[in-house]
Amino acid sequence: MSELAGSPPGLSEVVGPKGHEDVLVPAPRKRLSRGALSWILHQGSRDPYVILVTIYVFAPYFSRVLVGDPVKGQAVVADISTVYGIITALTAPLLGASIERYGPRKPFMAMILAIMLPILLALWFATPGGLSVGLVGAALITLGVAYNLGDVLNNSLLSRAAEPGQEPVLSGLGYAVANGLSVSLLIFVMWAFVLPGQVPWSFVPDTPLFGLSQADNEPSRLAGPLSAAVMLLGAIPFFLWTRDAARTGVSIGASLKEGVRLIIDTFANLKGHAEAAKFLAMRMFYCDGMTAMIIFGGLFAAGIMGWGELEMLAYGISLSIFGVMGGLVAPVLDRKLGPRRAVQVEIAGCILMLLGMIGTSREKILFFWSWPAAAHPPVWGGPLFQTLPELVYLGCGLMIAVFVTAQYASSRTLLVRLAPPDRIAAFFGLFSLSGTATVWLGSLLVALATKIFQAQVAGFIPILALMLVGLVGLSTVKGGGREP
Repeated sequence: MSELAGSPPGLSEVVGPKGHEDVLVPAPRKRLSRGALSWILHQGSRDPYVILVTIYVFAPYFSRVLVGDPVKGQAVVADISTVYGIITALTAPLLGASIERYGPRKPFMAMILAIMLPILLALWFATPGGLSVGLVGAALITLGVAYNLGDVLNNSLLSRAAEPGQEPVLSGLGYAVANGLSVSLLIFVMWAFVLPGQVPWSFVPDTPLFGLSQADNEPSRLAGPLSAAVMLLGAIPFFLWTRDAARTGVSIGASLKEGVRLIIDTFANLKGHAEAAKFLAMRMFYCDGMTAMIIFGGLFAAGIMGWGELEMLAYGISLSIFGVMGGLVAPVLDRKLGPRRAVQVEIAGCILMLLGMIGTSREKILFFWSWPAAAHPPVWGGPLFQTLPELVYLGCGLMIAVFVTAQYASSRTLLVRLAPPDRIAAFFGLFSLSGTATVWLGSLLVALATKIFQAQVAGFIPILALMLVGLVGLSTVKGGGREP
């Protein structure tokens, strides 16, 4: 779920003459070790926090119920994202550059768990009249920073968990487990706590399990403790069996100084490689826009469409499933168009679909088509998404999931084509940095626009602008065309 540090998925699988051809290095036939499987589980068990807390379940509840106003709630969440985005941008690259010189990661991972788990459990008490909005906001900021720094540490152990040549397998399986766990948890919450009493289906319990109260928003508040439980269970095998880096004897202070020098040297690699530099600069814009679109998509749906827990869970499940399709679409576009054109098509698709979303509300479709609910019967008799505007909005969201996922894959392929083959690792360090250095910018612009115009739709105009700048800017990049 995060691109904050470490080699991107599949980095070790890309080699080729002059950097112009992708040659897949087959994984060795040796079975994955217990340490490798533990790393995969740890990666997968961390990401449900993102899905349940920051996007589809707790964040919309925080905006809708705790803040009490969708517009103000979007602005508050944008402020929270801006703060932890800035802290991440200032700390994650330095941590990633210096941790190799220090050595062990597990002590720091234990510290991060010790910070995150109690806070996630405490989200259960985030009720009106309970924990204040300011206190919950501070908790979400702390969680965001801790999670992102944990990503740096976890990614840096990928090469130690894997046997030579297995890195792409572990990376891919880690994301697959993360996606599978996230979807499974969303389905479980919907089946166990939200659907009971809402539908007459025989396979759904008559009442929410464990006596949870839908009226008190307990299913939404459970997102924190549920994420904590999954994260803890996934961490146990990791601490027991995944191989940690050995202690180097270099002090923390000395390793930080060497990390600063490494970052400076990495930027020096841009000299003489203008096309790769232009691409990385443009990626900062469109990646920021897409990150903000993901963060605030759930809030926007909850506020504009008036969706509650059931609809948001179904929305999150659907987008997660369709996101897998993006990984299948990307290589097809890369071959047919070349990776540069493919990225442009994927960005353009996001822009068009986002325009469709912000032009649709409960009684309006695509800006100009009025659809008063009282004048039209439900499109179907199901328990959710009964109106045509809801289905149009859902369709746009599903296509965004496809385009965003495809963009991540095509962007990586494009860098392989543009970067010098003898400096691939250094340029992928810059690739990760370009996804985090200004990660706070999108959230900041969303917050400003939402506050100034007092409208959720206004907050998405800067997102469109960021993606448009990236789209147009990629036209100035030479290279990355279709292979003959």
